Amino acid sequence: MALPLLSDSARPTPHELGHEQTEYTDLLRQFDQPGACVVCLDPSLIVQQANREFFRQFDDASSDVCGRDFCDLVHPSVRQALKRQFTRLLDGSRHRFTTHVVAIGAEGAAFTSGLTAVAVREGTAHVASILVVMRPTAGGEEVEMVTNRKKLLTETEARILEGIAAGLSTIPLASRLYLSRQGVEYHVTRLLRKLRVPNRAALVSRAYSIGVLNVGCWPPKVVDDFIK
Repeated sequence: MALPLLSDSARPTPHELGHEQTEYTDLLRQFDQPGACVVCLDPSLIVQQANREFFRQFDDASSDVCGRDFCDLVHPSVRQALKRQFTRLLDGSRHRFTTHVVAIGAEGAAFTSGLTAVAVREGTAHVASILVVMRPTAGGEEVEMVTNRKKLLTETEARILEGIAAGLSTIPLASRLYLSRQGVEYHVTRLLRKLRVPNRAALVSRAYSIGVLNVGCWPPKVVDDFIK
């Protein structure tokens, strides 16, 4: 059963957050910004409660969002980097972080958002919950990204795209993948056509912009969701 919604006027107190005034003043200020999405996660990153704006942005139905892994609400290309940030909150390496994410809203529409997360602790060590505030950027403007887990690339195309993104030329790629030079060029041409770009530099840029390559990952890695 979904927990009650957070009130739009709810404000955490210094005691509840367990931080000094200077550490959470900025976060509290964000609650007063129009369109702020506020959500409370448990230590396993499962959505427990949220305000109405959060539900409106994601699905308009609390029963569909509460109980879900919060990372499932962001684009696969940024999921790995976001999980690393949350891990640092949970292990005590840090008590807050701010980043930008690409989220998947209602009907699968992708949008960019600023995100601030704060660990709410019991005592000095145990993380009881995580408070997250999201502020959609560019007026909540949707961005063009692959969001429907479309199997866009073959395994070979994925490895070639990763190699190009890492700066490899045709001959090293051919050697790594046990292909002929002509075979590599053939797959590169197919990639250029699939992503509708004129050259390799644009191919890499396009792959990142639509979320086919993981953000914050080196060497470059194609998101598994998009490999046939």
